[in-house]
Amino acid sequence: MKIALMDSGIGLLPAAAAARRLRPDADLVLSWDPDGMPWGPRTPQDITERALAVAEAAAVHRPDVLIVACNTASVHSLPALRARFEPDLPIIGTVPAIKPAAAGGGPVAIWATPATTGSPYQRGLIRDFADGVTVTEVPCPGLADAVHHADGAGVDAAIAAAAALTPEDVTTVVLGCTNYELVADRIRAALQRPGRAPLILHGTAGAVVAQALRRIDGTSAPEAAATGGLTIMLSGRAGVLPAEALDYAEGRLLQEVSPAR
Repeated sequence: MKIALMDSGIGLLPAAAAARRLRPDADLVLSWDPDGMPWGPRTPQDITERALAVAEAAAVHRPDVLIVACNTASVHSLPALRARFEPDLPIIGTVPAIKPAAAGGGPVAIWATPATTGSPYQRGLIRDFADGVTVTEVPCPGLADAVHHADGAGVDAAIAAAAALTPEDVTTVVLGCTNYELVADRIRAALQRPGRAPLILHGTAGAVVAQALRRIDGTSAPEAAATGGLTIMLSGRAGVLPAEALDYAEGRLLQEVSPAR
Protein backbone atom coordinates (compact mmCIF):
# COMPACT_ATOMS: atom_id res chain seq x y z
CA MET A 1 0.00 0.00 0.00
CA LYS A 2 1.20 3.50 -0.83
CA ILE A 3 -0.45 6.59 0.66
CA ALA A 4 0.38 10.10 -0.57
CA LEU A 5 -0.31 13.28 1.39
CA MET A 6 -0.06 16.85 0.17
CA ASP A 7 -0.13 20.31 1.75
CA SER A 8 1.52 23.67 1.35
CA GLY A 9 3.68 22.97 4.40
CA ILE A 10 4.18 20.64 7.33
CA GLY A 11 0.49 20.61 8.26
CA LEU A 12 0.42 17.19 6.62
CA LEU A 13 2.47 15.76 9.50
CA PRO A 14 -0.48 14.90 11.80
CA ALA A 15 -2.21 12.90 9.07
CA ALA A 16 1.08 11.31 7.98
CA ALA A 17 1.78 10.24 11.57
CA ALA A 18 -1.75 8.85 11.84
CA ALA A 19 -1.20 6.89 8.63
CA ARG A 20 2.08 5.54 9.96
CA ARG A 21 0.41 4.42 13.19
CA LEU A 22 -2.57 2.80 11.44
CA ARG A 23 -0.52 1.20 8.64
CA PRO A 24 3.17 1.00 9.58
CA ASP A 25 3.66 -1.23 6.55
CA ALA A 26 2.44 1.39 4.05
CA ASP A 27 4.81 3.49 1.97
CA LEU A 28 4.19 7.21 2.49
CA VAL A 29 4.76 9.98 -0.06
CA LEU A 30 4.74 13.49 1.44
CA SER A 31 4.50 16.31 -1.09
CA TRP A 32 4.51 19.95 -0.04
CA ASP A 33 5.38 23.35 -1.44
CA PRO A 34 8.10 25.28 0.41
CA ASP A 35 8.61 27.47 -2.67
CA GLY A 36 4.97 28.64 -2.61
CA MET A 37 3.81 28.46 1.00
CA PRO A 38 1.83 29.81 2.69
CA TRP A 39 -1.11 29.25 0.35
CA GLY A 40 -3.61 31.07 2.55
CA PRO A 41 -2.92 34.63 1.25
CA ARG A 42 -3.02 33.50 -2.42
CA THR A 43 -5.98 33.80 -4.75
CA PRO A 44 -8.18 30.71 -5.23
CA GLN A 45 -6.83 30.29 -8.77
CA ASP A 46 -3.23 30.47 -7.58
CA ILE A 47 -3.93 28.03 -4.74
CA THR A 48 -5.41 25.58 -7.24
CA GLU A 49 -2.43 25.87 -9.57
CA ARG A 50 -0.01 25.24 -6.70
CA ALA A 51 -2.12 22.34 -5.39
CA LEU A 52 -2.23 20.68 -8.81
CA ALA A 53 1.56 20.93 -9.12
CA VAL A 54 2.13 19.43 -5.67
CA ALA A 55 -0.37 16.66 -6.43
CA GLU A 56 1.38 15.89 -9.73
CA ALA A 57 4.67 15.50 -7.87
CA ALA A 58 3.03 12.95 -5.58
CA ALA A 59 1.18 11.15 -8.40
CA VAL A 60 4.46 10.37 -10.15
CA HIS A 61 5.07 7.83 -7.37
CA ARG A 62 1.83 6.00 -8.23
CA PRO A 63 0.15 6.06 -4.80
CA ASP A 64 -3.09 4.20 -4.13
CA VAL A 65 -4.73 7.30 -2.64
CA LEU A 66 -3.91 11.00 -2.20
CA ILE A 67 -4.90 12.86 0.96
CA VAL A 68 -5.23 16.62 0.58
CA ALA A 69 -4.09 17.32 4.14
CA CYS A 70 -4.82 21.03 3.84
CA ASN A 71 -8.06 22.83 4.62
CA THR A 72 -7.26 25.77 2.34
CA ALA A 73 -6.55 23.53 -0.65
CA SER A 74 -9.63 21.44 0.11
CA VAL A 75 -11.80 24.59 0.22
CA HIS A 76 -10.55 25.91 -3.11
CA SER A 77 -9.08 23.06 -5.14
CA LEU A 78 -10.87 19.74 -4.58
CA PRO A 79 -13.01 19.96 -7.76
CA ALA A 80 -9.93 20.60 -9.91
CA LEU A 81 -7.91 17.87 -8.20
CA ARG A 82 -10.69 15.33 -8.60
CA ALA A 83 -11.23 16.29 -12.23
CA ARG A 84 -7.51 15.79 -12.90
CA PHE A 85 -6.83 12.55 -11.03
CA GLU A 86 -9.99 10.56 -10.34
CA PRO A 87 -11.04 7.83 -10.80
CA ASP A 88 -7.51 6.44 -11.22
CA LEU A 89 -6.27 8.13 -8.04
CA PRO A 90 -8.81 8.68 -5.25
CA ILE A 91 -8.60 12.17 -3.73
CA ILE A 92 -9.49 12.61 -0.06
CA GLY A 93 -10.13 16.16 1.13
CA THR A 94 -9.84 17.56 4.63
CA VAL A 95 -13.04 19.08 5.99
CA PRO A 96 -13.06 21.03 9.28
CA ALA A 97 -14.62 18.84 11.98
CA ILE A 98 -17.66 21.10 12.39
CA LYS A 99 -20.22 18.28 12.38
CA PRO A 100 -18.81 16.30 15.34
CA ALA A 101 -18.01 19.52 17.20
CA ALA A 102 -21.56 20.82 16.85
CA ALA A 103 -22.98 17.47 17.97
CA GLY A 104 -21.75 18.32 21.47
CA GLY A 105 -24.00 21.36 21.58
CA GLY A 106 -21.39 24.09 21.80
CA PRO A 107 -20.71 26.93 22.00
CA VAL A 108 -18.13 26.20 19.29
CA ALA A 109 -15.22 28.23 17.94
CA ILE A 110 -13.63 27.45 14.59
CA TRP A 111 -9.97 28.48 14.38
CA ALA A 112 -8.90 28.72 10.75
CA THR A 113 -6.72 30.67 8.35
CA PRO A 114 -8.05 34.01 7.10
CA ALA A 115 -8.59 32.36 3.68
CA THR A 116 -10.90 29.74 5.16
CA THR A 117 -12.61 31.91 7.79
CA GLY A 118 -15.82 33.33 6.40
CA SER A 119 -15.47 31.42 3.13
CA PRO A 120 -18.67 30.16 1.48
CA TYR A 121 -17.35 26.63 2.01
CA GLN A 122 -16.98 27.00 5.77
CA ARG A 123 -20.23 28.93 6.08
CA GLY A 124 -21.95 26.09 4.24
CA LEU A 125 -20.60 23.54 6.71
CA ILE A 126 -21.84 25.66 9.60
CA ARG A 127 -25.27 25.97 7.98
CA ASP A 128 -25.51 22.25 7.23
CA PHE A 129 -24.11 20.79 10.45
CA ALA A 130 -24.31 23.41 13.21
CA ASP A 131 -27.85 24.72 12.92
CA GLY A 132 -28.97 25.95 16.34
CA VAL A 133 -25.45 25.90 17.79
CA THR A 134 -23.57 29.08 18.64
CA VAL A 135 -20.52 29.16 16.37
CA THR A 136 -17.77 31.79 16.32
CA GLU A 137 -15.37 31.90 13.38
CA VAL A 138 -11.90 32.93 14.58
CA PRO A 139 -9.29 33.96 11.99
CA CYS A 140 -5.73 33.10 12.98
CA PRO A 141 -3.39 35.21 10.83
CA GLY A 142 0.21 34.06 10.98
CA LEU A 143 -0.38 30.92 13.02
CA ALA A 144 0.01 28.38 10.21
CA ASP A 145 3.17 30.10 8.98
CA ALA A 146 4.67 30.24 12.47
CA VAL A 147 3.91 26.55 13.01
CA HIS A 148 5.52 25.66 9.69
CA HIS A 149 8.73 27.48 10.61
CA ALA A 150 8.70 26.15 14.20
CA ASP A 151 8.74 29.79 15.35
CA GLY A 152 7.78 29.36 18.99
CA ALA A 153 7.43 33.07 19.74
CA GLY A 154 5.35 33.56 16.59
CA VAL A 155 3.14 30.62 17.51
CA ASP A 156 2.53 31.99 21.01
CA ALA A 157 1.71 35.47 19.68
CA ALA A 158 -0.71 34.17 17.05
CA ILE A 159 -2.43 31.87 19.55
CA ALA A 160 -2.77 34.72 22.05
CA ALA A 161 -4.35 36.94 19.38
CA ALA A 162 -6.82 34.25 18.38
CA ALA A 163 -7.61 33.41 22.00
CA ALA A 164 -8.54 37.07 22.57
CA LEU A 165 -11.18 36.71 19.81
CA THR A 166 -12.59 33.47 21.25
CA PRO A 167 -15.62 33.84 23.56
CA GLU A 168 -14.96 32.72 27.12
CA ASP A 169 -17.94 30.35 27.16
CA VAL A 170 -16.68 28.24 24.25
CA THR A 171 -16.55 24.56 25.17
CA THR A 172 -15.32 23.15 21.86
CA VAL A 173 -12.75 24.32 19.31
CA VAL A 174 -12.46 23.08 15.75
CA LEU A 175 -8.89 23.17 14.50
CA GLY A 176 -9.70 24.30 10.98
CA CYS A 177 -6.12 24.17 9.69
CA THR A 178 -4.05 21.01 9.78
CA ASN A 179 -1.00 22.96 11.01
CA TYR A 180 -2.84 23.79 14.22
CA GLU A 181 -2.96 20.15 15.27
CA LEU A 182 0.81 20.31 15.75
CA VAL A 183 0.34 22.88 18.54
CA ALA A 184 -2.96 21.63 19.95
CA ASP A 185 -1.59 21.49 23.50
CA ARG A 186 -0.55 25.15 23.32
CA ILE A 187 -3.96 26.15 21.99
CA ARG A 188 -5.65 24.25 24.79
CA ALA A 189 -3.45 25.91 27.41
CA ALA A 190 -4.30 29.37 26.05
CA LEU A 191 -8.06 28.74 26.11
CA GLN A 192 -8.68 26.51 29.12
CA ARG A 193 -10.49 28.44 31.85
CA PRO A 194 -9.79 27.62 35.51
CA GLY A 195 -12.56 25.59 37.08
CA ARG A 196 -14.18 24.80 33.71
CA ALA A 197 -14.57 21.37 32.11
CA PRO A 198 -11.65 20.38 29.88
CA LEU A 199 -11.85 22.09 26.50
CA ILE A 200 -12.68 19.76 23.60
CA LEU A 201 -10.50 20.11 20.50
CA HIS A 202 -11.48 18.57 17.16
CA GLY A 203 -8.80 17.86 14.56
CA THR A 204 -9.04 15.83 11.37
CA ALA A 205 -5.91 13.67 11.04
CA GLY A 206 -7.28 10.33 12.24
CA ALA A 207 -10.62 10.71 10.47
CA VAL A 208 -9.13 11.64 7.10
CA VAL A 209 -6.71 8.70 7.15
CA ALA A 210 -9.52 6.32 8.10
CA GLN A 211 -11.55 7.65 5.15
CA ALA A 212 -8.57 7.16 2.83
CA LEU A 213 -8.24 3.53 3.93
CA ARG A 214 -11.95 2.95 3.34
CA ARG A 215 -11.70 4.35 -0.19
CA ILE A 216 -9.01 1.85 -1.14
CA ASP A 217 -10.59 -1.06 0.73
CA GLY A 218 -7.79 -1.00 3.25
CA THR A 219 -8.06 -1.74 6.93
CA SER A 220 -6.16 -0.52 9.94
CA ALA A 221 -3.28 -2.81 10.88
CA PRO A 222 -1.31 -1.08 13.62
CA GLU A 223 0.28 -4.38 14.53
CA ALA A 224 1.92 -4.71 11.09
CA ALA A 225 5.70 -4.57 10.79
CA ALA A 226 7.10 -1.06 10.35
CA THR A 227 8.39 -1.66 6.84
CA GLY A 228 6.77 1.30 5.07
CA GLY A 229 9.13 3.68 3.32
CA LEU A 230 9.07 7.48 3.29
CA THR A 231 9.44 9.67 0.19
CA ILE A 232 9.61 13.47 0.50
CA MET A 233 8.83 15.86 -2.36
CA LEU A 234 9.53 19.59 -1.84
CA SER A 235 7.94 21.70 -4.59
CA GLY A 236 8.47 18.76 -6.94
CA ARG A 237 12.04 18.00 -5.88
CA ALA A 238 13.14 14.93 -3.96
CA GLY A 239 14.20 15.88 -0.43
CA VAL A 240 14.30 14.91 3.22
CA LEU A 241 12.20 15.91 6.20
CA PRO A 242 13.01 19.57 6.91
CA ALA A 243 14.55 20.42 10.25
CA GLU A 244 11.33 22.23 11.26
CA ALA A 245 9.38 18.99 10.98
CA LEU A 246 11.62 17.39 13.58
CA ASP A 247 10.58 20.00 16.15
CA TYR A 248 7.27 18.13 16.37
CA ALA A 249 6.58 14.65 17.72
CA GLU A 250 4.82 13.70 14.48
CA GLY A 251 7.88 14.50 12.39
CA ARG A 252 10.20 12.65 14.73
CA LEU A 253 7.93 9.59 14.60
CA LEU A 254 8.11 9.51 10.81
CA GLN A 255 11.89 9.81 10.78
CA GLU A 256 12.40 7.20 13.48
CA VAL A 257 10.23 4.42 12.09
CA SER A 258 10.28 4.98 8.33
CA PRO A 259 13.05 3.42 6.24
CA ALA A 260 14.35 5.88 3.65
CA ARG A 261 13.44 4.96 0.08
